[in-house]
Amino acid sequence: MKIVILTGAGISAESGLGTFRDKGGVWTQHDFAEVATPEGFARDPAKVHAFYNARRANAAAAKPNAAHFALARLQATNDVETFIVTQNVDGLHEAAGAQVLHMHGALDQAICAACNARWEAPVEMTAEDACPFCAETATRPDITWFGEIPKGLRQIEEALLSADIFAAIGTSGQVYPAAGFVEIAKRVGAVTLEVNAEATGNSLFDEVVLGPASETVPALVERFLNAL
Repeated sequence: MKIVILTGAGISAESGLGTFRDKGGVWTQHDFAEVATPEGFARDPAKVHAFYNARRANAAAAKPNAAHFALARLQATNDVETFIVTQNVDGLHEAAGAQVLHMHGALDQAICAACNARWEAPVEMTAEDACPFCAETATRPDITWFGEIPKGLRQIEEALLSADIFAAIGTSGQVYPAAGFVEIAKRVGAVTLEVNAEATGNSLFDEVVLGPASETVPALVERFLNAL
């Protein structure tokens, strides 16, 4: 059995990391055009670095919750092939023991816009930081911003095309291409599940499971394992 899982901010909310589109979410407090676009970075790199420095500090202090540990347990089960892709830029999946594809990048990584080199990000980044490889002052967080192409799309599509089950956990389903993953899974006959605090109203899901991720995800993993 092959399970493809997409996770969003909702899975990390109980670890103290804010969601984005809910009431009180990150994008109600910040203009994404100023802090999460290449244009915003070009206008005011110091402001963008300050935003991600704060997010990096918050993420470093957070701990995985029961949902992260449950998915790591599922992935460690030999009888199930579990592919996890996340829209999140925190490292909570890895801290719980899972291997994931970060389609929107990761807070703990930096990239040089001049030479495309990548390295582990320091706790705080500034607009004056020089690239350790080419010495250009063109360093930025290795985050996929609005208007940029997410990472690993070919690998994700290949996984979806061979999936028996697709589960979207803690994601609003409003941002493409991730919002279209359920369509691909549905097309190949996979069972599709939405696991969220609140329903998104997407009719392509065969089943909707509502509730806190720390409760719903461990229960779902138990269900998968009992079905083997």
